[in-house]
Amino acid sequence: MDVSRIRAITLDLDDTLWPIWPTITRAEDALQGWLSEHAPATAALSAAPGTLRELRNQMNTTRPDLAHDMSGLRRESIRLLLQRAGDDPALAEPAFEVFFAERHRVELFDDALPALEWLSSRYPVVAVSNGNADVHRVGIGAHFRASLNAHGFGAAKPDPGIFHAAAQAAGVAASQVLHIGDDAHLDGVGALNAGMQLAWVNREGHAWEHAPLAPHITVSELLALCRALG
Repeated sequence: MDVSRIRAITLDLDDTLWPIWPTITRAEDALQGWLSEHAPATAALSAAPGTLRELRNQMNTTRPDLAHDMSGLRRESIRLLLQRAGDDPALAEPAFEVFFAERHRVELFDDALPALEWLSSRYPVVAVSNGNADVHRVGIGAHFRASLNAHGFGAAKPDPGIFHAAAQAAGVAASQVLHIGDDAHLDGVGALNAGMQLAWVNREGHAWEHAPLAPHITVSELLALCRALG
């Protein structure tokens, strides 16, 4: 890692700053509880084994326009489920808001906030995500110069375009950016192909499988990266 070249940071969110699947599980539990009260037939249908997986597969096939829109996919999946159960499809809007509110009650990794404070005091930081988290709703928006996601940009990581747009939002060239993320393919390959340096956050000790590409630094937690940056 060439620290002297770094003028900005781009940063993944899900599974880099917080674990995503416990968050999604809590959000789905909150949604199921709301449906049980307001649309019990839909709640019963959604609890049937395989229903949600089949529904997601159908949405991916029938709504390619929502390919990068995680919120839209979730909302329209709820609407389809309500229709199948014979409930009012208009309930999709308040039902989604229940899910979305809980989706933003994340539990940050212990190192995330101290590292974010350290990084944002030294560099402009831009969030780059394929998901639908809003850094302001999470409560960390003050640390970011900007936030890009696949839906808003129109393409998802690992497309180099979203990384180039993030560099532009930070006001620097891609070669002056250090991208930080956990996903070796989406974050790693994408950032490297965009001409950025890469800090791979490998909390679980996975093997890197994208040679000859390689991260410029690999860390198991974010404060180790801060120490390496000096």
